[in-house]
Amino acid sequence: METATEPLNLLAVIIGAIVAFLVGWLWYGPFLFGKKWAEGSGVELGTAQEMPVFAMAMQMVALLLLSLVIGLTATQNALFTAILAILAAACFALSGGAFIKKSTYAMFTDFGYIVVAGVVMIACQGIL
Repeated sequence: METATEPLNLLAVIIGAIVAFLVGWLWYGPFLFGKKWAEGSGVELGTAQEMPVFAMAMQMVALLLLSLVIGLTATQNALFTAILAILAAACFALSGGAFIKKSTYAMFTDFGYIVVAGVVMIACQGIL
């Protein structure tokens, strides 16, 4: 009996999560949105030695889980479901940001990153 996970492209799931993580590194870095995001989030950008290891580990776990959801929806040709999952995650980021009173810029930077990460994951499913 075939299950939904049998045709899962695990390589695309893993690469999608890794590429999305790297996009996040650029996205929140000082050359793109990082400086203004940090200011609006009430955090200070530090050096490589001061990286928040737990936060980065949880980011990778979240990206792997979202990429797995995208991969599973790809097995069912359910792109609309994948898009809804991405938008739901992005809206949770907006909600959390509003609750802790981040700036509008910081909230939409977080929202935008999740959407871009989802697009990367969908692209990986289509390419690999």
